[in-house]
Amino acid sequence: MKQLLFPFLSCVMLSAASVLVSCGNFPGTAEVAVPGDPSRFFVRDSLISPGVYYYPEQWPESQWERDFRNMADCGFEFTHFGEFAWSSMEPEDGTFDFGWLDKAVGMAAAQGLKVIMCTPTPTPPAWLTHRHPDVLVVNSSGQRIEHGARQQASWASELYRKYVRRIVTALAERYGDNPAVIGWQIDNEPSHYSFSYDYSENAQRNFRIWLQKKYGDIDSLNHVWGNAFWSQTYNDFSQIRIPNGKVLPGTPNPHAMLDYKRYTADEAASFINMQADILRSIISPGQWIMTNTMPGHSPVDPARMTSLDFLTYTRYLVNGRYSGYGEQGFRISNPDMLGYNNDYYRNIKGVTGVMEIQPGQVNWGKFNPQPYPGAVRLWMYHIFAGESRLVCHYRFRQPLKGSEQHHYGTMQTDGVSLSPGGRDIVRFNEEIKELRRHYDRNSAMPREMAAIRTAILVSPDNRWEMEFQPQSDQWDLYRHTIRYYYALKNMGAPVDIVEEDADFGKYPVIVAPAYIMVDGNLIDRWTEYVSEGGHLVLTCRTGEKDRNAALWEDRLAGPVYGLIGAEELYFDHLPKDRQAHVEFDGKEYSWNNWGEVITPAEGTEVWARHSDQFYKGSAAVLHRAVGKGSVTYVGIDSDDGRLEKAVLRKLYAGEGLDPVYDLPEGVLVEWRDGFFVGLNYTSDRQVLPVPDDAEVLVGEKTVPPAGVCIWKAAK
Repeated sequence: MKQLLFPFLSCVMLSAASVLVSCGNFPGTAEVAVPGDPSRFFVRDSLISPGVYYYPEQWPESQWERDFRNMADCGFEFTHFGEFAWSSMEPEDGTFDFGWLDKAVGMAAAQGLKVIMCTPTPTPPAWLTHRHPDVLVVNSSGQRIEHGARQQASWASELYRKYVRRIVTALAERYGDNPAVIGWQIDNEPSHYSFSYDYSENAQRNFRIWLQKKYGDIDSLNHVWGNAFWSQTYNDFSQIRIPNGKVLPGTPNPHAMLDYKRYTADEAASFINMQADILRSIISPGQWIMTNTMPGHSPVDPARMTSLDFLTYTRYLVNGRYSGYGEQGFRISNPDMLGYNNDYYRNIKGVTGVMEIQPGQVNWGKFNPQPYPGAVRLWMYHIFAGESRLVCHYRFRQPLKGSEQHHYGTMQTDGVSLSPGGRDIVRFNEEIKELRRHYDRNSAMPREMAAIRTAILVSPDNRWEMEFQPQSDQWDLYRHTIRYYYALKNMGAPVDIVEEDADFGKYPVIVAPAYIMVDGNLIDRWTEYVSEGGHLVLTCRTGEKDRNAALWEDRLAGPVYGLIGAEELYFDHLPKDRQAHVEFDGKEYSWNNWGEVITPAEGTEVWARHSDQFYKGSAAVLHRAVGKGSVTYVGIDSDDGRLEKAVLRKLYAGEGLDPVYDLPEGVLVEWRDGFFVGLNYTSDRQVLPVPDDAEVLVGEKTVPPAGVCIWKAAK
C-alpha cells in the first residue's frame, strides 16, 4: 500500500494523539463555562482546529482505516460525516442502518479524530420523494424539482418535516452521548440553490398563514401593500399567490415580494430550528449544534436560526467569478470573500468557523483555474485571523464518480497522494501547532487598533428590498458596502458587521451603508449615539423608505434630513460608459453608479461638491457635529472606492481616531489573540508593516503573492 508522503516538510509529523493533547483536548470545556455562551465548547489556547469532510458511504470499507490514519497524519483534528447519506442511514422507509456509520465513527476515534455528525436533510432518499412527490420544491416556472441532485425538498412540507423529525431523532439517540462526536451540523448550506425560492402548494399555503399572522386582517395587508394600485386589492387571504414574475404580465408588487422573502427566511430558519430543538432535547450538553450557510444567499438569514449554538459559513474563492488583484488575482480571489463574512458570522453568536473551503480546483465554476501556490494556506490564515474556531476542508478525497469528479480533495485520485492544496493544508496544520505554543492568554488588542474598532450596520430587509428594486443595473449593495469595508481595513481598523440589536455604544464609529428602510426608533437611536460622542457615517439611499418599503409622504428621505443636516436631495445615474466627478479636499473623484445632489441645511459642512453636470457646485458629501459626536453623509457610490476611503480617513483623523496603517490594496493586517496576521492577496511581493523589534513566527516581512506573515509585538 502506498504511504502518505510529505516531501516538502522538514519537520516530523506529530501524531494525532499528541495534537489533541497540545490543543487542550479540542474541543473541551472552556476554563470558565458560561451557560449559553458558545465559547464554552472550545478551549481558547487551541486557537483554531482544522478538519475535513469525509464520506465513508462513498468509499470501500477496506480503505477507511487507512484514510483516517492519513487524516490524523495530515494534522486534521476532526472529520465530518453524514450530510448527504440519508439513503445509507435509512435505505427503506423506517428501516435504519447505522452499523456502517458506527464503524466509521469508531475508526476515526481510534486515530484521535473527533467527528461532526450531520443531519442528512438536504438529500431525501428516492423512496421518499417517489412515494411522496408533494414534498418536493416547485420552481418559478411551475416545474417540480425531481430527485437526482440535492436540496430538492420543500421546507414548507409538513410531511417532509415528519420524516426529518424521525431521522434526526434516530441519529440523536444513536450518537447523542458518543464521546467521539463533538457536535452537530444541521443540513448543508440550507437553500434551494439555483432556483432559490419555493412556489409549491405547501409554500403557497404557509405564505398565506404567515401573512395572516402578520397582518391579522386583509384590509391591513391591502393598505401596507398598496393594493389599490393596479386594482390588486384582495378580498381574503386565500386569493393571495406568491409573487412570481414568471407568471405575471408586469413587475410583481414590491411589498409582496419583500414579505415573501421575509417569509422564506423564516421558513428556512424554522426548518433548522426544529432540528436543533430535537437534537438539544436528546444529545449531551457538551455537544454543540450549528449549520453552515452561504453568505448573502437570498432565501436565508442566518440570524433567524436562534436555536443553534453558533453559525458557520461556506466559501469558495477561486472559480472563475472573482478577479482579485493583478494578473494572478483570479487564482487568489478577493479578501472580502472571507474577511467580511468572518466579521459578520462571528457577531451573530460570538463564535464562528468556516465549514467548507476548497483545497484546490473546483468543477462547477464559470471556469475552474488552479489556485495560486500558497492561496489555500492564505485563506486558512485569513479564517484564523477572523477569530474562527474551526476550519473544515471540502473534501479529503477527490471523488471518482458523481457530480464532483474534478473537485479537488486534500488527496489526489489515488487516495493517498497529497494534492497541491493538500500540501498547503498540511503546512498550515503544522504551523498552527507551533502558534499554539506562543499563545498568551493575557494578550489584549493594541490600544491603537481598539480605538478605531468600527461597526458596519446591515439588514437583510435592505438587501432584499434593493435586490428587487435596484433602480440601476449598476447598483450592488454588497459592493457598495465593501467599498467602506476595504477603506476600514486599509487603516487597520477591526470591523464588526452587526445588525440593529447591537450595542451601538461599543463603537467609536458606525457605518450604515445605504440603509434604505428606517423608522423613528432607529433615527432616535442614531441621534442618541452621536449625541453621546459616536461618529455615524450614512450613505446614499439611506432613509428613503419606511419598514414596509413605502416611500415617505415627505421629501425623498425626509425623516433623516434633521440628522444629516440637509434640506433636500435627489439622485442621478449615469450610463456605464460615462463618469461624473466630485471635488473633495482639492482632489477629483469619479462616479457613475449613484450620485445624490444635496441642499445642505444651515450650519452643515459641505465636504465634497459636484464638479460637473448641470448640478455643478451642489453638495455631494455632508458633515455636521451633533452633540459630542458627528454625522457624515456620503451621497456618492463610486466604482473604485477612492472617495469613500478619502472620506473615512478624513473623518478618523479629524476626530483623533488615528489610522494604524495605510496598506496597499489587497493587503491586510489583522490581529487575533496576540498575533498580527499579514495577508497578501495581490499578484506582487509586498512589504508588510512588521516592526523591527517584532518576533516573526511564520514567514517573512516581505511576502510573495498569496503569502502570509505572522508576528508578535515585542514585549
